[in-house]
Amino acid sequence: MSAPRPQAEGELAAAPAPAPAPPRHSGELGSTQASQRLLAYSDALLSIIATVMILPVAHTKIHPDQKLGESVQQLLLTKIAVYLMTFLIVTVAWTAHVRLFQVIVLIDDVLALLNLACMMLITFLPYTFSLMASFPGIPFGIFMFSTCAVVIGLIQAVIVAYGFYHPYLLNHQIQVSENQAFYKHRILQIILRGPVLCFLAAIFSFFFFPMSYVLLGLVIFLPHITRLIIWCKNKTIGPKDDEESHRLEAFTFYLNDPLSKERVEAFSDGVYAIVATLLILDICEDNVPDSKEVKDKFHDRLTEALSEYGPNFLAYFASFVTTGLLWFVHHSLFLYITKATRFMGLLNTFSLAFIGGLPLAYQLTSEFADKSPNEIEAIQVSCVITFFASIFQFAIWITALFHERETLHPLARYGGKEHAFMFAKLALYPCVSLGAFFLTCLLSKFSTAIFHIMQIVVPFAFMALRILVKISLAIMKSMLSLSRRKNIVLDEEETCLSPAETLS
Repeated sequence: MSAPRPQAEGELAAAPAPAPAPPRHSGELGSTQASQRLLAYSDALLSIIATVMILPVAHTKIHPDQKLGESVQQLLLTKIAVYLMTFLIVTVAWTAHVRLFQVIVLIDDVLALLNLACMMLITFLPYTFSLMASFPGIPFGIFMFSTCAVVIGLIQAVIVAYGFYHPYLLNHQIQVSENQAFYKHRILQIILRGPVLCFLAAIFSFFFFPMSYVLLGLVIFLPHITRLIIWCKNKTIGPKDDEESHRLEAFTFYLNDPLSKERVEAFSDGVYAIVATLLILDICEDNVPDSKEVKDKFHDRLTEALSEYGPNFLAYFASFVTTGLLWFVHHSLFLYITKATRFMGLLNTFSLAFIGGLPLAYQLTSEFADKSPNEIEAIQVSCVITFFASIFQFAIWITALFHERETLHPLARYGGKEHAFMFAKLALYPCVSLGAFFLTCLLSKFSTAIFHIMQIVVPFAFMALRILVKISLAIMKSMLSLSRRKNIVLDEEETCLSPAETLS
């Protein structure tokens, strides 16, 4: 389906690689090691925690005789909103963790244990989210979530202090710098701005908890608001020309750079993998018949007992295919992206948040798939989740096209060999899911059939997409050539006419 990864001429690195550490001295560096494995472990754990936030939402109990529309209004909408907020906050924590270990490139036993303490608190966040989602009007849940975020920030600040107290652990550029205090202040500012807002959210939770949600929202958007203010300031009064300021900002610019494409891909792959795994966990938990029931009701005929779970298995395979194909689209997209900007990273985070909602779509379509009065609403919720997960991928592509010389391989740029194919691949899921949503609104009697047709057609459409794109381009080229020939014929006829005939 996709071509081997192209190598762009002059391909831009997403972030400069850290400078090699200076030679080790056995007296101080005997127990240090590189941080790559610690970072891989932390990335995996953070992607898992961000994704399992959906479980309290997906496992919301909705009785078959209860209208799904009312349930969405009373239960799911609040939980979905809180889930999206907490998912994005976890991604902010992941970004701060990446920035921290851009400064600290070597670790020892103390740093490893401090990082484990930080990860332990991060793994507790889904429980605090469950309290927030289940009791949105009670402040204790948001207080616990905010307190955990504050303690995580304090532990990371201790890691910074420990690293600067032992400078041989730091990035070589900082080690040789005379302005280590500036760098220390800068990385602490990046790490602690979120925990400070969470501390204020914890205080406000006891007397005006809506303000707490506003402050938690600022945790997500404050870095982007700050950059927008700096951009507006530079446009109005111009950037600083002070030589000392430029010298001090050199490493700060590296910290403010977009995260490397490889780290974004690794975190994204982790989210997709966990979502696919969560789907089978529900099958193992809910769709294994009881041994006593198989013996008494089905007379030890296991296949007959399993036949009752047929719609659940169909919903599982359909949800897995959707997850897998959305990962395939994401993989194809980043195959041609040479550099991910900050805005592209934000769009990718939004897409991953809705990818994390696919277990909810599975729960709804498996529970209400068989002649339920709520099947239309369940199918529409599933279409909405799929649409937003895919439309943010498409938005990444559109954003990349605005800076295509920096962000895209030449094959995927305007006029490139793969441009039309990538456009069709990224537009397929948004168009199909949006079309299925409106068709279920217009033809409610056939909503289940429409949904299943969509799930069957999309994989085959991906398989035949390149052929369809080639045929469409050939048809468009033939139509354009015909129109050009007609224009040429008309021009030749006008040249053959006399001036009087031309005027007439």
